[in-house]
Amino acid sequence: MSKPAIYDFSGKHAVVTGGAAGIGEACAARLLGGGAKVSIWDRDAAALKAAQIRLGGNVNPVQVDVSDEQSVLQALRATQAYGERIDILVNSAGITGPNTTVIEYPVEEWNRVFDINVRGTFLTCKNIAPVMKKSNNGAGYGRIVNIASVAGKEGNPNASAYSASKAAVMGLTKSLGKELAQTEIKVNCITPAAVKTGMFSQMTQQHIDFMLSKIPMNRFGEIQEIANLVAWLSSDECSFSTGAVFDISGGRATY
Repeated sequence: MSKPAIYDFSGKHAVVTGGAAGIGEACAARLLGGGAKVSIWDRDAAALKAAQIRLGGNVNPVQVDVSDEQSVLQALRATQAYGERIDILVNSAGITGPNTTVIEYPVEEWNRVFDINVRGTFLTCKNIAPVMKKSNNGAGYGRIVNIASVAGKEGNPNASAYSASKAAVMGLTKSLGKELAQTEIKVNCITPAAVKTGMFSQMTQQHIDFMLSKIPMNRFGEIQEIANLVAWLSSDECSFSTGAVFDISGGRATY
């Protein structure tokens, strides 16, 4: 892979949910590399401590359950104590849920997937976007990047809750992007194909093989490739895209 572009995030403060591992941690590292202050949000306290060490200690770890509004508000207070303004929000927290048919899908598991993937993204956007609007003497500035999935476009069999939740994240992104279109806050999402992270442990090997078979490039994405796209969407250079869905699927997506 060629050397990634360096974007200037100096003076910016970013929040990355699910920032203690996988795609979220890679995004945090890219933003740190550009000079940003970064608060990583995650529900796993031990994983937060480990990620803080891997990232060089120069991050603000915040334990949070993104599906609970009171927890999000508490995390927001802790984050603003570290850096009052928030310029970038990357919503990477998510789970896959079990691999089973719609008919056999446990209702409690369906609800859990939606609580984290959709409600969590909604709650962070709802509570952080107003902070962004107050910056620049009230003129507003911000970049929100939501991690959706190509599964939200195509609907993977035996992954209905995950597919439906990621379709909802795309819809939320489009709505919020239009609502904030006349501010300096840009809201976009990306739709990766499968990227080999710890989330693979939540899937059956049969489902993993199915996902690989659907990618024309015949390989899984790399977390750094996802972080590279997120970095551009988080930068000043992304100035005329909002409410948009950016594909990063190795040729899988057909629209």
